[in-house]
Amino acid sequence: MIAALRRWSRQADRAANRGLERAYPTVRFVWLWLARIAGRAWGWLWPRLRPLLGFFFHALAAGERLVRRGCALAVRAATAASRVATPARAAALVLVGAGALLVASQFIDYRGVEIGQPGYAGLPDVATVPTVDVRTAGEAHAYLLVPVGLAAMAIGVLAMRREAKRLGLLAIALGLLSLAVILAVDLPAGLDEGSQTSRFAGTSAVLEDGFYAELAAAGAMVLAGLLYYARPCRIRINLSGRAARARRRRPRRRASSRARVARSA
Repeated sequence: MIAALRRWSRQADRAANRGLERAYPTVRFVWLWLARIAGRAWGWLWPRLRPLLGFFFHALAAGERLVRRGCALAVRAATAASRVATPARAAALVLVGAGALLVASQFIDYRGVEIGQPGYAGLPDVATVPTVDVRTAGEAHAYLLVPVGLAAMAIGVLAMRREAKRLGLLAIALGLLSLAVILAVDLPAGLDEGSQTSRFAGTSAVLEDGFYAELAAAGAMVLAGLLYYARPCRIRINLSGRAARARRRRPRRRASSRARVARSA
């Protein structure tokens, strides 16, 4: 059995060798023919492809230079903007905007009484509920928040020019005062239907945009004051402090004798 397997393997090996020897000239001829055609094709294609590749890489390099210049300009612009738009100035600008919004909200309708509102349920938006007894926000507290908003704007303008934490405390106090007036005076008065319940059926008091505008302005004032107060402050170092710091950084002299070295150890 083993001898038969050996004879069969030898016969298969001889047949494979004869097949490779016979196929070698043909394979060599085909390979050389393909290599010659590929060489001619590359010789024809490379002179035409080389300028395109050069243009592509030159354009890529130019784009990279433009991106680098743009990034450098963006860094310079961001650095210049960071010098002007500091966190303190940003908080002060928010405070000025909140004060202006508080002043403007005093002249906007903040409440009204809708008549027959249940009867308009399910109707299209074209049919609006009639509203009576409409009042502006300033009428509820005799326009008390107008000077408060002006004071907040003045504090914001002053905070842009100088840095002092007490300005942040003043802004927080004005914001809390505004919130107290809005919640203690405007909210109950806005939800009070008054004498309209005896005159009309199905009345309900609703709060309009003016109420939410002044509420948002007061909250923004408190937030701006907190941000301004909590920002990192610049600490001025006098000349004596700088001299002491320089002395602390100065290296110590070496001891000139063994006794001094022993004492220092």
